[in-house]
Amino acid sequence: MSKHYSKRAIKKSSPAKPFRRSVTKGVKKSAKTPRRTTRRSSLFEQESGEGHRLQKILAAAGFGSRRRCEELIEQGRVEVNGLVARLGCKVDPVRSEIKVDGERLKKTQPIYLALFKPKGYLCTDRDQQGRARTIDLVPKTFGRLFLIGRLDMDSEGLILLTNDGALSERLTHPKYGVSKVYRVQAAGELTQDSINQLRQGMYLAEGFAKLSGAVIKGRHKQSTILDVTLSEGMNREIRRLFARLGHKVLALIRIAVGPVKLGKLTPGEWRPLTKHEVDQLYAAGQ
Repeated sequence: MSKHYSKRAIKKSSPAKPFRRSVTKGVKKSAKTPRRTTRRSSLFEQESGEGHRLQKILAAAGFGSRRRCEELIEQGRVEVNGLVARLGCKVDPVRSEIKVDGERLKKTQPIYLALFKPKGYLCTDRDQQGRARTIDLVPKTFGRLFLIGRLDMDSEGLILLTNDGALSERLTHPKYGVSKVYRVQAAGELTQDSINQLRQGMYLAEGFAKLSGAVIKGRHKQSTILDVTLSEGMNREIRRLFARLGHKVLALIRIAVGPVKLGKLTPGEWRPLTKHEVDQLYAAGQ
């Protein structure tokens, strides 16, 4: 006995047809389209084998993270040798002329600095109230620099600065989990149970937060000195976590970002990072 199907059932069960560009019936495909495609792809064929990704070059020049630079390219705001660039192309920064919004890209050397941020300084690019900024502690001749690992106004310690947008993204994006170590002085006597609670974590307004590590280093009068480690950071996270346990943070100083240590720097002092330290930072951000 033969089965009968409705038109709706047949349409529903039929496999989806592969997408094809519509072509006017009876008209052959124009040869202009492949020529136009060939011309556009050949624009970067000469540079696709050598050089660096365009977004990486822009990030190193201080235009933001690689994702931000990709957006600039997608928006058609970047030109290479007089032609609008496309995402994914490789460019020789020495031989090529690169422009962003019509302005020629200046070739700059990468800069990597370690700075001891003092209390009372803001980690921000702009402040309408004219308060002291961390970025003002380094010479303006360095040009635009990214602050890696922000600290609130009441905290001090190690801040990294660079014009390498790619490294900045690696060290600040939560998915890379680059650890940061802080020396904390908290009011009262913290017990091992308190330490366990901090490591197990708790919910804050933005979500779940916890310390990656916490070690009691000693006591000072009626306070506890600890070294705590964070792999991800929320705004004033350490202070808020300790406050939830009833312990006010009296002092907080960052002593390490990944493999880079604060060392012998004094408040307001900075130094260039060594090549070995930069290589270690890149390795830590993988």
